[in-house]
Amino acid sequence: MEVVLLERIEKLGQMGDVVNVKPGYARNFLLPQKKALRATKTNLEHFEGQRQQLEADNLKRRNEAQSVADRMDGLRVVVIRSAGESGQLYGSVNARDIVEAVSEAGFTVTREQVIADRPTKALGFHEFRIRLHPEVETTVIANVARSEEEAEIQAKLGRAIVGDDEDEQQVIAAEGAAHGEAEFLESEAVEDAPKEGAHSSEDASADLGQEDQKEEKPD
Repeated sequence: MEVVLLERIEKLGQMGDVVNVKPGYARNFLLPQKKALRATKTNLEHFEGQRQQLEADNLKRRNEAQSVADRMDGLRVVVIRSAGESGQLYGSVNARDIVEAVSEAGFTVTREQVIADRPTKALGFHEFRIRLHPEVETTVIANVARSEEEAEIQAKLGRAIVGDDEDEQQVIAAEGAAHGEAEFLESEAVEDAPKEGAHSSEDASADLGQEDQKEEKPD
């Protein structure tokens, strides 16, 4: 079936291109999503008459999408999933998970805009493309972990935690040592601080001694 594209379609063509596609693809996706029109004489004439306005509208949407993409640049999100010791997930991370994680970060996307180049079935860091406009994409990195604490450690290590990970234990030990040192320094500071009562007694004794010396001086 021949259709005229109303917007850029990846691996298919640009706005205004007349392309030949499978009838099912056209009927189930391109036509109902208003991404294309049947390439009839009437529709082609209608498209050419509206082309300038369509291109202006597309440019406006593209600029708006690019603005969002610039703000999303480098976005990292955390997705919590159950997994075995080998790091394999009990299930997978899907588009809905990414939509929810991105929403928590303050951005709004739809499942249709989330593109995974491969199934996500393991712990670690995974890239998801977010198509904000037919001509604008950005990348979101998902840190998939079994817990928020594990996600923090993975972020420090830069990789997934699998099995009995020695690096994980080192990170936990280092954090524990740092926490213990902070508590020790705090307790030392409290012990070294002068006691108000003792200081007052010393000052009172010194003042009393000075008064006694004054009284012993002859007139």
